[in-house]
Amino acid sequence: MTDLITTIDPRGLIRESYRIDGIRIEECRSIFLDWALFDDHEMTQSDRIRALLDHYGTDEPDHPMTQVLGLALEEAKTPKRRGGRKGRVG
Repeated sequence: MTDLITTIDPRGLIRESYRIDGIRIEECRSIFLDWALFDDHEMTQSDRIRALLDHYGTDEPDHPMTQVLGLALEEAKTPKRRGGRKGRVG
């Protein structure tokens, strides 16, 4: 599992967020966004988030990054509304 986590989080952003004492949810959101924007991987983002949650969140369920990852996973599951004409037709 550690090899997978290293592949998913090669810069160690998520790992380091769990090591910062007193980190706030706002800071975790910023770190997560940086991770998500510069992530280039064959796995779906939902699968990567789930792997990170399984690896880190189990031991630290109350950590702000666990909350951010959980919210991101829920958001990824939510069907997106299509706007404009495509949303009204078909």
